[in-house]
Amino acid sequence: MSAYLATPIARVSFSTLALTLLLCVAGARPAHAQGFISPFIGYNFGGDSGCPEITDCEDKNLNWGVGIGALGPIFGAEAEFAYIPDFFGESPGTSSSVFTFMGNFMLAPRFGPIQPYGLVGLGLMKTKAELTVPGIFNSNNNDLGWDTGGGVFIFFGDHVGIRGDVRYFHAFSALELVGINLGDTKLNYGRFSGALAVKF
Repeated sequence: MSAYLATPIARVSFSTLALTLLLCVAGARPAHAQGFISPFIGYNFGGDSGCPEITDCEDKNLNWGVGIGALGPIFGAEAEFAYIPDFFGESPGTSSSVFTFMGNFMLAPRFGPIQPYGLVGLGLMKTKAELTVPGIFNSNNNDLGWDTGGGVFIFFGDHVGIRGDVRYFHAFSALELVGINLGDTKLNYGRFSGALAVKF
């Protein structure tokens, strides 16, 4: 596992950012929109993850989370929480994780029960890496980041459906490994996920 340190361009309060993004999502609720909640499970690929490509990958980093938002006939908005344990790999005496919280704007035209979408958003990427022996190494950083991607909702009635999704996540801050700056290299990875979707 590579120890990870980030040099953030701005230190932000997680609670302040979370509240701001949730207010933006709530304020962006389209007319005649329905709220939705969408718990998901997936894996990462490309970038700094253990899978170089979305297919033919054996070293998948499992991730899980939930999206909460609203869908109208054309536009939507979403706040999404995601957690990735062992992002930098598994090895004895080490642990790592990445937590993301993103507020996304969605272009999501509805075609009957099928609703494809593209999205873009901003939010927090919280990265943690540590040795399990106390006091040797512990990195816990909050960085601003952005995501983009797309997918499709398929509903089987008025309220319940499924969702497939591919997204790419990028931090604004440059990486450091064991205190060594890597220039313009930034934390980035893709994610493929499948989800349940419940409208209310």
